[in-house]
Amino acid sequence: MAYEFLAGCYDRFTADVDYPRWADYIEKHFARSALPIRTVLDLACGTGSLTAELAARGYEMIGADCSEEMLSVAAEKCRSAGPVEPIFLHQAMEDLDLYGTIDACVCCLDSVNYVTRPRTLARAFRRVHTFLMPGGLFLFDVNTPDKLRGLDGQVFLDEDADAYCVWRADYSPRRRICTYGMDLFFRETDRLWRREEEVHEEYAYEPAELEDMLRGAGFRHIRQYGELKLRAPAPGEGRIFFAARKES
Repeated sequence: MAYEFLAGCYDRFTADVDYPRWADYIEKHFARSALPIRTVLDLACGTGSLTAELAARGYEMIGADCSEEMLSVAAEKCRSAGPVEPIFLHQAMEDLDLYGTIDACVCCLDSVNYVTRPRTLARAFRRVHTFLMPGGLFLFDVNTPDKLRGLDGQVFLDEDADAYCVWRADYSPRRRICTYGMDLFFRETDRLWRREEEVHEEYAYEPAELEDMLRGAGFRHIRQYGELKLRAPAPGEGRIFFAARKES
């Protein structure tokens, strides 16, 4: 299962992700909202780094993820993270079931690509729409098809003193899926390492089909943006953002 073993070292291998910058960008979209943003869902929250950053800025945060291992890290990280401590739910996107409404939902770091069945993603969009307040914002990013195709055959390495990860990306045009095969090594003692394997997959969604799914879920005022930008995506941009609103 994805993140079963990677969860414990995920933060070390993604130390280059500038979460304060991501939170700054999210807040720029919040500032454009006619609806005051107070309660925010971090969908596919992972280890909760972005959840903690937004909680520290005063938002009432809910984190949802399908990985128990990632949620365990997130819950520990977010203890006393803000004026209101975040709550976490073990839920897949398509099975989202909240106890009340939210003002905004964010889904970041290409988590949408991890939903590899379009029908499942369409259901997830409908679930988000159900729990958003009228006028609420749904903001997410995706890796573009060009980026995923360009990863085909590439090999990557992440390591620190106690963990080592080597992974290869393989893109299938027929399936429209980029598969990451990961070999993970964890230090047990000075002379003993443990090896584990994980497989991750990302689906290459075309921007137009994502817009169709959003409209089908009931969203309106759908806009596309460049990576952490407030302008339209530039040609060849590898990551784009979608901002969609529920009708007031």
